[in-house]
Amino acid sequence: MLLVVDIGNSNIVLGTYEGQKLQWHWRIATDRQETGDEYGMLLNNLFAYRGIKMSDISAIIISSVVPTLLVPMIKMCERYFHIHPLIVGPGIKTGIKLKYENPREIGADRIVNVIGAYEQYGGPSIVIDIGTATTIDAIGDNGDFLGGTISPGLGSSADALFQRASKLPRVELVPPKSIICRNTITGMQAGIIFGYVGQVDEIVTRMKKEMGVRPEDISVIATGGYAKMIARESKTIDRIDHFLTLTGLRILYERNQK
Repeated sequence: MLLVVDIGNSNIVLGTYEGQKLQWHWRIATDRQETGDEYGMLLNNLFAYRGIKMSDISAIIISSVVPTLLVPMIKMCERYFHIHPLIVGPGIKTGIKLKYENPREIGADRIVNVIGAYEQYGGPSIVIDIGTATTIDAIGDNGDFLGGTISPGLGSSADALFQRASKLPRVELVPPKSIICRNTITGMQAGIIFGYVGQVDEIVTRMKKEMGVRPEDISVIATGGYAKMIARESKTIDRIDHFLTLTGLRILYERNQK
């Protein structure tokens, strides 16, 4: 059984694969202070709830955008699973061309998402990952990573407004029924959410123009915690894939075994 681990700024997403089938998946909070032992005990409890033994895991692959957690995670894998994990980073075989000025600057999550999107939906395509930061990346018809944009995520934008404007409260991120709002709460919700949707649609529209193919031939895939809500309001998102990153990690592991 393969264990895939994606360490993000806000959440760590994990999944177990039997062949190409995702058996179980979990989402836990990212805690930069936790040790390898603490994460080991947490995984042991999650596994036990599903009737999985740590000895059932035969391989592990990890992608991370939090450098300080990589060493504790590697130690956890070695101590509790007796496995040295495959790390997404320099030297790994991606099977795609990274058309970036400095490929080492590309976040591991972006590479994994591009691989997962192309293998499942083909190219040309655009993948949107709505996390702590929002990345929107273009994929060529041959699977090449063409580049993309990085901007604050939906939650990050809301937190910045709450922290920097002393009279504004923290609000639940749900779209209001009207854009013309008559109270502060719905006014903030409309501004944050519909403004974010407009940002996503504008970036995708501009990307399609630059990709040199017919816009209708480019599929747009969204992933991340708020993907479903944003897709309902967006004019450009074609489909949602909540397990895109996990799929990409599984494919990347298989490529490196060959």
